[in-house]
Amino acid sequence: MKIAVITGAAGGIGYATVEKFVGEGFAVAAMDLVPAEKAAEKMARFGGKVTYFVGDLSDSDSRRTFVEAVYEKYGHVDVLVNVAGVAPRQRNDILHMTEESYDWVMGINAKGTFFLTQLFANRMIEQPEKDGVRGYIVNISSMSAYTSSTNRGEYCISKAGVSMITTLFADRLAEYGIIVNEIRPGIIMTGMTETVKAKYDHLINDVGILPIKRWGQPEDIARAVYALASGAFGYTTGQSVDVDGGFHIQRL
Repeated sequence: MKIAVITGAAGGIGYATVEKFVGEGFAVAAMDLVPAEKAAEKMARFGGKVTYFVGDLSDSDSRRTFVEAVYEKYGHVDVLVNVAGVAPRQRNDILHMTEESYDWVMGINAKGTFFLTQLFANRMIEQPEKDGVRGYIVNISSMSAYTSSTNRGEYCISKAGVSMITTLFADRLAEYGIIVNEIRPGIIMTGMTETVKAKYDHLINDVGILPIKRWGQPEDIARAVYALASGAFGYTTGQSVDVDGGFHIQRL
């Protein structure tokens, strides 16, 4: 059976990605900060095909414990999907951003993603090849990797960091048959965007900021993640795929 590891799995894009991979016949090792009792009902829907781990991506011991537990249970990993990410607890202009907020966002989004990927990459290298491939890694970055939001600069910096993490590991791991790409979501309907829903409703419906005039859904991202991890793009690595309703198009 193929095994997928998915972080940030208890909600939003992460949960939709779990659902997609289970539907495609994978067993999933899911990780999130959400306590197990709160995630139990959602994970129970998958009939034992998902093993849920509580872990803090920003903590080195938590990362190591998670990787060891995954390999102890499954013995190998076919796909790693780095979804877990946080926004600032409070949006502040970059002239007033605090070091505490910067460290918290970067610790999960960039540092945590880098070092979890490092741990899994070293294990994947030791795995036997299957049709010339040892594994797939898909990172969830954001349109904020290249779009300025001066009231949440730490988030933009962290997602730009995820894009470079993708590039670095794609370069380093290609010789081992490990394919690394990323998705850059646009305006997606998740818990992270609930507090700014009115703003984005206006931008989408009235201003016309998106060529495809609707909110993105977590399932839009999950389908793209699966495509990159399915082998359909086996000659593509280090690539960023914009799943954003066309937001990235420069228009006059």
